Parts: sequence; C-alpha cells; structure tokens
Amino acid sequence: MELNQPHTIRAWCFFDWANSAYSLVITTAVFPLYYSAVTESAFGGRLVQFFGLEVDKGALYSYAISFSFLLIAFLSPILSGIADYGGSKKQFMRFFTLLGSIACLSLFFFTGRNIELGIIAAILASIGYAGALVFYNAFLPEIATADQFDRISAKGFSFGYLGSVLILVLILTMIQQPAWFGLPNASIATRISFLMVGMWWIGFSQITFKGLPERRGHRFHSDLLARGFKELKKVWKSLQHHRYTRIFLVAFFLYNTGVQTTIYLASLFGSDELNLETGQLITTILLLQVVAIIGATLFARISEARGNRFTLSVILIIWMSICTAAYFVHSATEFYMLAGGVGMVMGGVQSLSRATYSKLIPEHTHDTASFFSFYDVLDKCSTVLGTMVYGIIIQLSGGSMRNSALALSLFFIAGLMVLQQVKIPKTHLPATA
Repeated sequence: MELNQPHTIRAWCFFDWANSAYSLVITTAVFPLYYSAVTESAFGGRLVQFFGLEVDKGALYSYAISFSFLLIAFLSPILSGIADYGGSKKQFMRFFTLLGSIACLSLFFFTGRNIELGIIAAILASIGYAGALVFYNAFLPEIATADQFDRISAKGFSFGYLGSVLILVLILTMIQQPAWFGLPNASIATRISFLMVGMWWIGFSQITFKGLPERRGHRFHSDLLARGFKELKKVWKSLQHHRYTRIFLVAFFLYNTGVQTTIYLASLFGSDELNLETGQLITTILLLQVVAIIGATLFARISEARGNRFTLSVILIIWMSICTAAYFVHSATEFYMLAGGVGMVMGGVQSLSRATYSKLIPEHTHDTASFFSFYDVLDKCSTVLGTMVYGIIIQLSGGSMRNSALALSLFFIAGLMVLQQVKIPKTHLPATA
C-alpha cells in the first residue's frame, strides 16, 4: 500500500472529527448536566433506584463509566489480536462506531425515571467510543511514514477539536434558544442534541470507512479467537525485545494518569473550588478545545525540529507548572488562564504521545492493532487510577481539591523521569501492507 496519500490521511483524520462530538457533548459538556438534573427531578434527590437498588446518582454514573473503561480494557487486546490476524481493523471500527452512535441516539428516550436506559446507553456509547479508538490509532503506522507521524497525529486531533466545537456551539444555541428552532423547551432541545451527536458520529465516519484501506488477512473460522490470543502473545514477546517501547509505555502510563484526571475533573474543580456557574464552565470547555488545536499543531512543529522526547519533556514540565498553579487559583480570570494552558498542552501531549508510540512499534509489523491495544489499556487504567487517587486525596484533605491538583504533579514528574530513558528513532518506515 502506498503511504502518505492525502486522501487516505484526510479520511483517517475525519474519524476524529466524527467521534469527538461524543467525547465533548456526551462525556463532558451536556449529558452529565442533563443526567444530574433529570434524575434529581424524577427521584426527588440524589438517591435513585437502579434495578431496585438505591444508589447515589453521581456515584452510579461514575461507576458506569469506570465499568465501560475496564470492560474495553479487557476486551480490546483480544479483539486487536483477532483484527491483526484477520485483517479486519476497519470492520471492528465499524462495529464499535455503530454501537456507540446507536447508544447516543437511544439517549433521546432517557427522561430521568427510566434511569436504567440512560446508564446502559451511556455505558454502550463509552464502549463504542473507546473500542473504535484502538483500531483507529492502529491505522496511523499503516498509512504514513514515521517522519509524518507527528504532523498527521496532530492534524487528526485538530480535526476532532474543531468538529466537536462546531457541533457543541450549535447544540448550546439550540438549548439556550429552543424557540429559534421551533422547539417547546430546553429539555426537548437537549434530547435532540443526543440524536444529533449519534447522526454526526455515524455520518462523518463514513468518510473514514470509504477512504481507509483494509489489509487482507486470514478468513474468519472457528479458531479465530485462539489465533487472536496467539497474536497477542507474539506482540508481548516482541515487547520483551524492544526496551525503549516498554519504557515509553511506562512513562505514558505515569504522565497520562495526570493528563486524563485533569481533563475529566477540571470543570469539577471550577464548580466546587471557585463556585463557577454552568455557563462559565461550558465557556471553559470551549476554550480548552479551541486552544488545543493550536497546541497540537505547535508542538508537532517543535517535535519536527527538536525531536519527540525533547518536546514531550517540555510539555510535561508545563503540566507540572499548571498543577502547582492550580493550588493558588482563586478567581474566574485565573481559572480561564489556567484552562488556556491546559488546552495548549492537552492537544500537544495527546497527539505527540500517539505519534511517538507509532515510531516505537517494531519495523515491518502487521500487528499494529495489537500493539495499540496495550497503549489503549494503559490509557484506560491510568484514567481509573488518576480519578481514584484524586478522590482519595480529596477525602483526606477534608473536601478540598487543591491538594489533589498539587499531587497530580507527582505523576508528571515520574513520567518525565522515565521518559528520559527512552531513545526515539528519527526514522522508521512501517510495513507497506
């Protein structure tokens, strides 16, 4: 397969455009607020009935997302092994994309009292999003040469940030001014926004499915699952002989714990510590997305000039500074400035981490999905660890999130120290499958 083809790269980037609508609207900005409001209204407080069990609504939602992360962390290595052996990355991407988008569409019918539907749909949407990402990331070393990884990875994230901002602005306008769209109230507008996300996700992903190649592999047969495990075993053995790849995965796990925790809990810090209103928090989320486009592009160019390790090191030092500064933030203006800094390094660290790992995958391998499944498992596990540590420190600190923010800097320090042991190749030509 010929590499660095503009139409193939553009098709790959459009998958970020398609699925980032879920990431921003459902995970971050709109659905959590809607879920909290309608369940409290339906049950008259924080305690809800879920399949006959009484549980706190916030804890239930948190458990649901954690469960989806753990499930995909368990399944993705197995599915990746099957995909690599069967040459079916694009088929698995289609399946998980369809699962996630249908789950988003079904959220239209969630009104609060039917909380089981809302939770199950949220879990399936999360699984669809995370599952498709494993195979999406694995395509990067199959469509481009190593000297283009940084630029193309940054371009994909930029597509995602831009697309998600566009649909979020439209949705927020519709929710705040439902009459402009002929809708009776904000509640209906919010439910329709879930339909929009589902259609956006499945619709724009067709550009990706049409443009991405599919490597031919073995035909499906009864022992394909066993073959998938063998594929994973082969990748695991390969990692034992690639020291720098293993070390980078350790570094990634450490600093990504800080990154993901900051991204997931930044708005909570603003509401609990600074008493910011919902409108101010949504403004912060939009600021993060827009600045992240600049950050992804800027750090990709720095990496081309100075190398991946140097650029990632600079990014991690900035992350440490942000965590320290968060301890001293007391006003909305200071919080916006901090959010701008988070957005800048958020785009850089996510795109550059993916590109760096692509360069560290052994040459001439067809097992890209299996290699990226290890990357994805560490991504999910670091999120679970980070949020858990964050919560424990909050409890020990008597409810203050400032000490938790300060403690996150330790993950960045540890990741930075491990990263210095990694030697990243400047040139690496992947297999032309």
